Amino acid sequence: MVKLERIGAVAGIAAPVVAIACIFLTIFTYRAFSWTNNALSDLGVIEGLTSVVFNIGLVLAGVLSFVFASLGLFSFAGGRLGKVGSAFFAVSSLALVCIGVFNETFSPTHYLVSVIFFVSAPVALFILTCAFYRSHSRGTATFTVGVGVAAAIPWILEFIIKYVPNVAIPEAISGFAVAAWALFVSSKILKKN
Repeated sequence: MVKLERIGAVAGIAAPVVAIACIFLTIFTYRAFSWTNNALSDLGVIEGLTSVVFNIGLVLAGVLSFVFASLGLFSFAGGRLGKVGSAFFAVSSLALVCIGVFNETFSPTHYLVSVIFFVSAPVALFILTCAFYRSHSRGTATFTVGVGVAAAIPWILEFIIKYVPNVAIPEAISGFAVAAWALFVSSKILKKN
Protein backbone atom coordinates (compact mmCIF):
# COMPACT_ATOMS: atom_id res chain seq x y z
CA MET A 1 0.00 0.00 0.00
CA VAL A 2 2.86 2.38 0.85
CA LYS A 3 4.40 1.88 -2.61
CA LEU A 4 1.08 2.64 -4.33
CA GLU A 5 0.64 5.80 -2.22
CA ARG A 6 4.13 6.91 -3.24
CA ILE A 7 3.33 6.31 -6.92
CA GLY A 8 0.16 8.35 -6.47
CA ALA A 9 2.09 11.14 -4.74
CA VAL A 10 4.70 11.30 -7.51
CA ALA A 11 1.87 11.47 -10.07
CA GLY A 12 0.29 14.23 -7.96
CA ILE A 13 3.49 16.26 -8.25
CA ALA A 14 3.96 15.51 -11.95
CA ALA A 15 0.37 16.42 -12.97
CA PRO A 16 0.50 20.15 -12.10
CA VAL A 17 4.06 20.45 -13.44
CA VAL A 18 3.01 18.98 -16.80
CA ALA A 19 -0.20 21.06 -17.00
CA ILE A 20 1.44 24.38 -16.09
CA ALA A 21 4.48 23.79 -18.32
CA CYS A 22 2.31 22.93 -21.33
CA ILE A 23 -0.04 25.87 -20.77
CA PHE A 24 2.78 28.40 -20.56
CA LEU A 25 4.67 26.82 -23.45
CA THR A 26 1.59 27.13 -25.65
CA ILE A 27 0.96 30.72 -24.55
CA PHE A 28 4.58 31.44 -25.53
CA THR A 29 4.08 29.85 -28.97
CA TYR A 30 0.85 31.77 -29.63
CA ARG A 31 1.70 35.45 -29.24
CA ALA A 32 -1.87 36.59 -29.98
CA PHE A 33 -3.15 34.99 -26.76
CA SER A 34 -4.87 37.46 -24.42
CA TRP A 35 -5.54 36.74 -20.75
CA THR A 36 -8.66 38.90 -20.87
CA ASN A 37 -10.04 38.07 -24.32
CA ASN A 38 -9.35 34.33 -24.60
CA ALA A 39 -10.16 31.09 -22.83
CA LEU A 40 -7.21 28.81 -22.16
CA SER A 41 -8.98 26.22 -24.31
CA ASP A 42 -8.59 28.53 -27.31
CA LEU A 43 -4.98 27.30 -27.34
CA GLY A 44 -6.30 23.80 -28.05
CA VAL A 45 -7.55 24.75 -31.50
CA ILE A 46 -4.60 26.81 -32.80
CA GLU A 47 -3.06 25.00 -35.75
CA GLY A 48 0.32 23.38 -35.37
CA LEU A 49 2.43 22.77 -32.28
CA THR A 50 0.32 24.98 -29.99
CA SER A 51 -2.79 22.81 -30.05
CA VAL A 52 -0.82 19.56 -29.96
CA VAL A 53 1.18 20.55 -26.86
CA PHE A 54 -1.86 22.05 -25.12
CA ASN A 55 -4.18 19.09 -25.67
CA ILE A 56 -1.59 16.40 -24.99
CA GLY A 57 -0.53 18.31 -21.88
CA LEU A 58 -4.08 18.35 -20.51
CA VAL A 59 -4.61 14.67 -21.29
CA LEU A 60 -1.34 13.66 -19.63
CA ALA A 61 -1.96 15.92 -16.62
CA GLY A 62 -5.46 14.47 -16.27
CA VAL A 63 -4.17 10.89 -16.38
CA LEU A 64 -1.49 11.68 -13.78
CA SER A 65 -4.07 13.45 -11.63
CA PHE A 66 -6.32 10.39 -11.84
CA VAL A 67 -3.42 8.20 -10.66
CA PHE A 68 -2.88 10.65 -7.78
CA ALA A 69 -6.57 10.55 -6.83
CA SER A 70 -6.82 6.75 -7.10
CA LEU A 71 -3.56 5.61 -5.53
CA GLY A 72 -2.36 8.43 -3.29
CA LEU A 73 -5.29 10.56 -2.22
CA PHE A 74 -7.78 7.70 -1.85
CA SER A 75 -5.63 6.07 0.81
CA PHE A 76 -4.27 9.28 2.39
CA ALA A 77 -7.66 10.96 2.89
CA GLY A 78 -9.02 7.88 4.67
CA GLY A 79 -12.54 7.12 5.83
CA ARG A 80 -15.73 7.18 3.77
CA LEU A 81 -15.76 10.94 3.39
CA GLY A 82 -12.16 10.94 2.19
CA LYS A 83 -12.96 8.26 -0.36
CA VAL A 84 -15.96 10.27 -1.64
CA GLY A 85 -13.77 13.38 -1.94
CA SER A 86 -11.10 11.35 -3.73
CA ALA A 87 -13.75 10.02 -6.13
CA PHE A 88 -14.85 13.58 -6.94
CA PHE A 89 -11.22 14.51 -7.54
CA ALA A 90 -10.89 11.49 -9.85
CA VAL A 91 -13.96 12.72 -11.77
CA SER A 92 -12.36 16.15 -12.17
CA SER A 93 -9.20 14.41 -13.43
CA LEU A 94 -11.16 12.49 -16.07
CA ALA A 95 -12.90 15.74 -17.05
CA LEU A 96 -9.46 17.30 -17.56
CA VAL A 97 -8.54 14.41 -19.89
CA CYS A 98 -11.78 15.05 -21.80
CA ILE A 99 -11.02 18.78 -22.14
CA GLY A 100 -7.85 17.81 -24.00
CA VAL A 101 -9.58 15.14 -26.10
CA PHE A 102 -12.72 17.12 -26.92
CA ASN A 103 -11.31 20.55 -27.76
CA GLU A 104 -13.48 23.55 -28.63
CA THR A 105 -14.37 22.10 -32.03
CA PHE A 106 -16.45 19.48 -30.15
CA SER A 107 -19.29 21.70 -29.04
CA PRO A 108 -21.16 21.37 -26.66
CA THR A 109 -19.10 18.45 -25.28
CA HIS A 110 -16.09 20.68 -24.59
CA TYR A 111 -18.20 23.12 -22.60
CA LEU A 112 -19.80 20.31 -20.61
CA VAL A 113 -16.52 18.62 -19.62
CA SER A 114 -15.01 22.01 -18.74
CA VAL A 115 -17.91 22.75 -16.41
CA ILE A 116 -17.56 19.30 -14.85
CA PHE A 117 -13.85 19.95 -14.22
CA PHE A 118 -14.24 23.41 -12.73
CA VAL A 119 -17.20 22.36 -10.53
CA SER A 120 -16.04 18.91 -9.38
CA ALA A 121 -12.55 20.04 -8.31
CA PRO A 122 -13.76 22.57 -5.69
CA VAL A 123 -16.53 20.19 -4.59
CA ALA A 124 -13.87 17.51 -4.06
CA LEU A 125 -11.81 19.95 -2.00
CA PHE A 126 -14.75 20.89 0.23
CA ILE A 127 -15.56 17.23 0.87
CA LEU A 128 -11.90 16.49 1.56
CA THR A 129 -11.78 19.45 3.97
CA CYS A 130 -14.42 17.69 6.08
CA ALA A 131 -12.53 14.40 5.84
CA PHE A 132 -9.24 15.98 6.93
CA TYR A 133 -10.94 17.88 9.75
CA ARG A 134 -12.62 14.71 11.04
CA SER A 135 -9.29 12.88 11.01
CA HIS A 136 -7.72 15.69 13.08
CA SER A 137 -5.54 16.92 10.20
CA ARG A 138 -6.54 20.51 10.95
CA GLY A 139 -3.69 22.14 9.04
CA THR A 140 -4.45 20.15 5.90
CA ALA A 141 -8.17 20.85 6.33
CA THR A 142 -7.53 24.61 6.63
CA PHE A 143 -5.30 24.67 3.56
CA THR A 144 -7.78 22.55 1.58
CA VAL A 145 -10.79 24.74 2.35
CA GLY A 146 -8.75 27.84 1.46
CA VAL A 147 -7.83 26.34 -1.90
CA GLY A 148 -11.43 25.24 -2.46
CA VAL A 149 -12.59 28.82 -1.92
CA ALA A 150 -9.79 30.14 -4.18
CA ALA A 151 -10.85 27.67 -6.90
CA ALA A 152 -14.56 28.55 -6.65
CA ILE A 153 -14.55 32.34 -6.12
CA PRO A 154 -13.20 33.33 -9.58
CA TRP A 155 -16.14 31.49 -11.20
CA ILE A 156 -18.75 32.83 -8.79
CA LEU A 157 -17.53 36.39 -9.40
CA GLU A 158 -17.36 35.83 -13.16
CA PHE A 159 -21.01 34.77 -13.24
CA ILE A 160 -22.14 37.56 -10.88
CA ILE A 161 -20.18 40.59 -12.11
CA LYS A 162 -18.44 39.37 -15.32
CA TYR A 163 -15.08 40.94 -14.39
CA VAL A 164 -13.33 39.81 -17.61
CA PRO A 165 -14.69 39.40 -21.16
CA ASN A 166 -13.48 35.79 -21.43
CA VAL A 167 -12.51 33.02 -19.02
CA ALA A 168 -8.72 32.53 -19.15
CA ILE A 169 -8.22 34.38 -15.85
CA PRO A 170 -10.80 32.45 -13.80
CA GLU A 171 -9.60 29.21 -15.44
CA ALA A 172 -5.99 29.98 -14.49
CA ILE A 173 -6.74 31.07 -10.91
CA SER A 174 -8.94 28.05 -10.27
CA GLY A 175 -6.63 25.57 -12.03
CA PHE A 176 -3.44 26.87 -10.42
CA ALA A 177 -5.05 26.80 -6.98
CA VAL A 178 -5.95 23.13 -7.43
CA ALA A 179 -2.43 22.48 -8.77
CA ALA A 180 -0.89 24.04 -5.64
CA TRP A 181 -3.13 21.87 -3.47
CA ALA A 182 -2.11 18.68 -5.33
CA LEU A 183 1.56 19.56 -4.82
CA PHE A 184 0.96 20.22 -1.11
CA VAL A 185 -0.93 16.99 -0.46
CA SER A 186 1.47 14.93 -2.58
CA SER A 187 4.43 16.23 -0.58
CA LYS A 188 2.60 15.30 2.66
CA ILE A 189 2.01 11.77 1.34
CA LEU A 190 5.70 11.40 0.45
CA LYS A 191 6.79 12.66 3.89
CA LYS A 192 4.38 10.26 5.59
CA ASN A 193 5.84 7.33 3.67
